[in-house]
Amino acid sequence: MKPDVLKMRSFDFPPPKGGGCDLLVIAGEHSGDEQAARMVAGALAEKPGLRVCAFGGEKLASCGAQPLFDMTSFSVVGLVEVLKNYGFFKKLSEAVAGWISEYRPKAVCFVDYPGFNLHIASLLKGRGVSRKGGGSVRLIYYISPQIWAWKASRRFKMASLLDSLAVIFPFETECYADTDLDVHFVGHPFLSDSYEPPVKYGADGEILMLSGSREIAVSRIFPVMCGAMERLAGERAAAVYPTPRIKKILEGELSRRPALNGRVRLVPNGGAPITAKAAMMSSGTMSLACSLEGIPGAIVYKANPFTYLVGRAVVKIEYLSIANILLDRPAWREFIQFDASAAPLARYMGDCLGPAARAKFAGYAEKLKSLLHAPPSLSASQWLIRQAGG
Repeated sequence: MKPDVLKMRSFDFPPPKGGGCDLLVIAGEHSGDEQAARMVAGALAEKPGLRVCAFGGEKLASCGAQPLFDMTSFSVVGLVEVLKNYGFFKKLSEAVAGWISEYRPKAVCFVDYPGFNLHIASLLKGRGVSRKGGGSVRLIYYISPQIWAWKASRRFKMASLLDSLAVIFPFETECYADTDLDVHFVGHPFLSDSYEPPVKYGADGEILMLSGSREIAVSRIFPVMCGAMERLAGERAAAVYPTPRIKKILEGELSRRPALNGRVRLVPNGGAPITAKAAMMSSGTMSLACSLEGIPGAIVYKANPFTYLVGRAVVKIEYLSIANILLDRPAWREFIQFDASAAPLARYMGDCLGPAARAKFAGYAEKLKSLLHAPPSLSASQWLIRQAGG
């Protein structure tokens, strides 16, 4: 998170251009920013006059939404990190709710990031701004929190705050069956006709290093990946970074590892598809993209020890990776917390480099696609237009 952002005592967001706002999108993470931008771009193509503002990142700004503030520059992960910055997030959420209260968009679309987004929804209901609070602003939500994994009771809070929810996994509609929330399966964006995978398998490709988009998490995960690469003699890798600040973290770690000099190249996210023969991945969105391409590899995750212990106490799932959760097996082996060390990761990655591994993981990919390929009730863009009053 940017230190200068954390020191901000007040926020001065611009007013909506053109006299008003039909739709406000709030996306606090890079993955949410990317998925929301794809949805908004489709909506604007179908309805060019839709006035869209965004608390998001570069992707939403580039797709035609009016940027109000870069939310993705300070996304954090973990209980300890959130508590450390509680004052900042409280001021930010109050400021965002204040903007909505003043300019009254027809609809507010929250994208994932449930802790922050549902807090704002609660503020809007309490202030009488949202429809559930007696006001005029529709509150909608894209990409459901993983209530099937933890905090299942959150669905009742969501039903009390939101007017509509769009989910990306077919089974998620049933998770809300005992509520009165309007829920639509809109298809997984990675299976849409317009989606271009950022990675593809190639036997002569590099090893992909995907340490994530959150600075604190990257600073813990990337060193483990680098340690594994040092042990994979002769192999070359591509380390993907989503922002300049993440790039600096990667550069700093590589500068302390001369054995990797010339063996690991840094690649910005969003460029041409990367050809990979294996991948070391954090548990984020990109890991599912790799899984759907059948790229062999591992999930690597390390958190603050206190955050991890608290998480293990409340999370009721066996796996961290969404691909493993869907398959109900550790198809992509998970090196989590105390198991996340360089030597065993390197041994496992070595086993992922041959043709036998590719055949096995390609089979996992086909199974994943079959699980996700249910026909949507409507597209994400169509749902968005409908909710924004189109």
